[in-house]
Amino acid sequence: MTTVLAPRSSDDESVEQAVARLLAEEYGTLAGPQVVMGVVQNARRELAGSPVGALPELVERLARYRLHTSVS
Repeated sequence: MTTVLAPRSSDDESVEQAVARLLAEEYGTLAGPQVVMGVVQNARRELAGSPVGALPELVERLARYRLHTSVS
């Protein structure tokens, strides 16, 4: 079985995109930039074996879920 890992530039891009959207949309004032960044980075690490094309959406969804459950 072959694992598809994202190249380093995609790692950074998926994290940056998710952080920007989550901060801009709803969690910037609720959790703060450093908390959002940490949650997104953890989500990215956990999704390391996911297909490259799916990373941005998967990272954002997992981070959004985690942020929602922690600030609710």
